[in-house]
Amino acid sequence: MKLWIALLSSILLAACASYSGSGLRPGEARLDDVQALMGTPAMHWQDPDGSVQLAYPRGPVGFDTFMVKLGPDGRLQSIINVLEPAGLARIRPGMTKDEVLRVLGAPDYSRTVYFKARDELVWDWRFRSAIGEPSRFLVLFDNTLGTVRSAIIQVETPPSGIGGHRR
Repeated sequence: MKLWIALLSSILLAACASYSGSGLRPGEARLDDVQALMGTPAMHWQDPDGSVQLAYPRGPVGFDTFMVKLGPDGRLQSIINVLEPAGLARIRPGMTKDEVLRVLGAPDYSRTVYFKARDELVWDWRFRSAIGEPSRFLVLFDNTLGTVRSAIIQVETPPSGIGGHRR
């Protein structure tokens, strides 16, 4: 029985490391190491200095998007979850869609909504609030200009009868 528990624990730890890339060492790991552990990125950007940024969204069910930064030498510089308060706070009115993607990675496109009367496009990311509540970060774009109007945080509410109050 102890062997099964140890084996299951090892598998779970390996899954967590691949999810967040926590097993990768800055200054040592390279692109091949990142992709071997975390998979193919959903998005990537090449900077003029030769550095590379990779986006690993773990939604729509998950709560994280990990941004991986590789230096011009091809070595890992950092891995951060951008769907935390510091990352969300970087979204400002006037930013373009491309700038938002570069900060937060891809939204949950299945929840994208367009409001014709306001000519407003809304992108949605799932994250955990500072106190751990499942929440949504909504970025509202002026669709004609393609720039951010505002952003809203909404706490998710469970479906009726699941963890909520009953009458």
